[in-house]
Amino acid sequence: MSRTYVITGAASGIGRTAAEILTARGERVIGVDLQGVDVSGDLSTPEGRLAAAEEAAGLAGGTVDAVIACAGLSIPKPITASVNFFGMTEFLEAIRPALTRSEAPRVALVSSMASMQPVVPSLVDALLADDEAAVDEIATRMAEDPRTANVIYPSSKRAISRWVRREAPTERWAGAGIPLNAVAPGTVVTPMTKELLASDEGRALTDAYVPMPLNSHQGPESIAHLLIWLTSIENSHCAGQTIYCDGGADAVLRGEDVWSWNDATMRETFAEITAGLQD
Repeated sequence: MSRTYVITGAASGIGRTAAEILTARGERVIGVDLQGVDVSGDLSTPEGRLAAAEEAAGLAGGTVDAVIACAGLSIPKPITASVNFFGMTEFLEAIRPALTRSEAPRVALVSSMASMQPVVPSLVDALLADDEAAVDEIATRMAEDPRTANVIYPSSKRAISRWVRREAPTERWAGAGIPLNAVAPGTVVTPMTKELLASDEGRALTDAYVPMPLNSHQGPESIAHLLIWLTSIENSHCAGQTIYCDGGADAVLRGEDVWSWNDATMRETFAEITAGLQD
């Protein structure tokens, strides 16, 4: 039996690729984007998000099996923060009642390797506090300064990965049987990155920030297939994760040890034990 998917950002890039793969498999796909798909919606405004979610749920007959949230921007303007964060979180909250009617509801979002780059903490905090007025004020100031304008994008992606981790184990999501996860791509060859990757200088800059030793830059299908698995019935227990599908960039940037931050207490305890053995 086919499942009903709602995909934001379905007109291009990763969203379009995911929609094409699912449609070819016989699944029902309801696309959401500015134009050219089933639901024309502006995810940069609260009214647009709510209207798009309501229309998508209506087209689905009131029951949605999975949402893949791909819609996003990377321009150095405040609208990037609004679309990348609220365009996902508020849309998902609005369509969540339709998800709860599914026998196997699933949600996956697109974050980014940029979430590990330097961010402006005040913008991340405002996003996570759902304070869109403060977000607009902070992002507007950031956009006016060339030193911070390009930090709007990584700040929005850091916030979305933190939101997924915060919300996934709650009663509203895990308690309702809805796995909530994100995927963090490396450099994906899409219309969003086409101009940047067109020059030697742009490619060198990109690779300095996102080194990808495995197969270099990736096609959108590499992310689409992972998003599809995360929203499949087979994913019964993966929740709250941002999965780095990035050609090894995470491993290069963070190194081999991402666990020892939590070892201090046991180190002190073990020191006490060994000291007692020596007495």
